[in-house]
Amino acid sequence: MNYQVVVAGGGPVGLWLAGELRRAGVAVAVVETRTERDSRSRALTVHPRTIETFASRQVHEPFVKEGVPLPGGHFGVLDSRLDFRRLPSPFPHTLALPQERTEAHLEQQALALGADILRGHEVTGFTEDPDGIAVHVTGPDGPRNLRADYLAGCDGARSTVRAAAGIDFPGTPSTVLGWLGDVVLDEPPAPGSSWFGPSGTLMVVPMPGGLHRLVGITPRDLTTTWPGDLTLEELRENVIAMTGSDFRMRDAVWLSRFGNTTRLAAGYRQGRVFLAGDAAHQHFPAGGVGMNVGIQDAANLAWKLAAVLNGWAPDALLDTYHAERHPVGVDLTESSRAQVALMTAFTAEGLSLRGLLAGLITDLPDLNERLAAQVSSLSVAYPRTDAAAHPLTGTRAPDLALDDTGLFALLRADSYLLLDLTGDAARPFDRFARPGLRVHSGTAHLRPADWAGVRAALIRPDGHVAWAGGEDGTALTESLTATLATTHPK
Repeated sequence: MNYQVVVAGGGPVGLWLAGELRRAGVAVAVVETRTERDSRSRALTVHPRTIETFASRQVHEPFVKEGVPLPGGHFGVLDSRLDFRRLPSPFPHTLALPQERTEAHLEQQALALGADILRGHEVTGFTEDPDGIAVHVTGPDGPRNLRADYLAGCDGARSTVRAAAGIDFPGTPSTVLGWLGDVVLDEPPAPGSSWFGPSGTLMVVPMPGGLHRLVGITPRDLTTTWPGDLTLEELRENVIAMTGSDFRMRDAVWLSRFGNTTRLAAGYRQGRVFLAGDAAHQHFPAGGVGMNVGIQDAANLAWKLAAVLNGWAPDALLDTYHAERHPVGVDLTESSRAQVALMTAFTAEGLSLRGLLAGLITDLPDLNERLAAQVSSLSVAYPRTDAAAHPLTGTRAPDLALDDTGLFALLRADSYLLLDLTGDAARPFDRFARPGLRVHSGTAHLRPADWAGVRAALIRPDGHVAWAGGEDGTALTESLTATLATTHPK
């Protein structure tokens, strides 16, 4: 069967990519080895930028309804918490929501939008030619090929797609083993509680359904030797050693260990093949950011694939996927390594370093806010290719209050949004409307300081600013015209 895009992997990243492609009218199939969703949830945290991404397609409410909101986060489990309540977002908090529920919502959306989801099937390789790509798939009825224009590898850290494409995955091996337990606590601590000391690191996160996730590291976990599967009794001993209580834990649903192997794909694109999520970046799950960064990979890739396939953008646009998202992967892996160093600083010197950094986060609100923005992905800004471009170019657009709506509600997967804030009743920007570009005229209320002088802005489908201008009259339209010659040349 022929598709425009085949997605290998039906986790949150692959499912969001598929949903976004269908919103833009692209024919897509998701190939997933599992016959049903895994009830064990590797990811638990949905960060503010991810909720904003869902809100930009008006599909965020199920996640907000089910998730447990937490007003803060952590960096390296330092005693000073990151205060998400100060973030410039309509969602100034994380959501504790098991990955299984995130996948359920995203799968339901993708199916309703018309994506084909092939469970119990596996991508085994591909053959690329000038006209497209044959994706080799095996399933209950044996091997077959799916014909497509592009293949997206969202198939995890052991990605078959990445290996078949010959994309290098350099990095560092595991030197630390973390562990987690999803259990019932009859006497749980306060939500978001954490401990650190010579006995180890521990975080306790409430989950929907009456469960709590316990995540930690002890000094003996600084090893490259596999100690065997985690047991409930070992988990209990670890928690008591750090807190003096086991919180009356019982009925473990999932017990697991994981390492700090850290790797980053050398390229996110190879011809007609793309990588996203864990297939592109593997790291220790510090701060619960991995799934969220992967969903942002998918958000960046989806609209670019759709723009090329729908005929209003050149193939060269696809090269910007690596150019924009690979640096985010670099930041992700560096931040993860830094947090592992803090989470395993059990020596006297390490404890002093942690105390110093925690004091800085407490005493310097700007540092707290900067780290919170980094962890939540709100601070991600893509590089400007024109040094003379407006400073907002590449940054995330906030949910501006526009008359009777918000900016997020106006964004679409299949087009840019040209925002006319001039207040000119003649609506001078309507003439720029074209395939892949919609125009909205209105008044922005309560603008952030950096938007104060903006008279018009071009917002990408993924919610980042492509162009902004504060000039008057002819200068403003000339600047926009020059930008559209690049973004919409066809």
